[in-house]
Amino acid sequence: MHHRIVGELMTRAVVSVRPDTGFKDIARLLAEHDITSVPVLDAEDRPLGLVSEADLLLSEAAQEDPAGLLLTPRLNAAAQAKSRATTAEGLMTRPAVCARPEWTAVEAARLMDRKHLKRLPVVDEAGRLVGVVSRSDLLRLFLRRDQAIREELRGEVLDRTLGLAPTAVSVEVTEGKVTLAGTVEHRSLLAVVERLCRAVDGVIAVTSTIDYRIDDTSAGRKQGPADRDQIR
Repeated sequence: MHHRIVGELMTRAVVSVRPDTGFKDIARLLAEHDITSVPVLDAEDRPLGLVSEADLLLSEAAQEDPAGLLLTPRLNAAAQAKSRATTAEGLMTRPAVCARPEWTAVEAARLMDRKHLKRLPVVDEAGRLVGVVSRSDLLRLFLRRDQAIREELRGEVLDRTLGLAPTAVSVEVTEGKVTLAGTVEHRSLLAVVERLCRAVDGVIAVTSTIDYRIDDTSAGRKQGPADRDQIR
């Protein structure tokens, strides 16, 4: 099974800034390129941190309400310093949380979820920026054609990985939703089939009505539905 990796999904043409890049220049870059953050790089192109829309808006949020209707927000020392910053060095959130090109999409997605991030700089072994992977990049996996998903399930999972005959299990894929039917030899294989199918890139859900012939999950052998049919 081939899982798509960050290096295949990331954007290589990265918009970045230096520590001395000014507030307005950063805001202009975000607007022009329709992005929500930019990495801040040192002289050797290693990410130091990121400046996001939220970092820039903190300057506005810290201002007093001209009409006097809203209370002035109470900011901690770090937030106060950031709200007064005029360059990327003071505005950025550090350290930069980065991904590696060889990571799977699952690894990148879990890190984004855990850190509540929308984008991750991608760095090489030397820590230099080589790309950026975003939530939208990862979501492209779910735009795979149903036929491509079915071919991978049929060929890679059921045939080459599990060694099942083409007639043993049928596979249907509609809008990323997989339906499995058929009969396998052992009951213990049912969970394995479902787990491997769910792991294929682009699969949204798996519904299985696969039957079994032998219940090998308990000490005493029990007859499965297929056994009872044969006895009848």
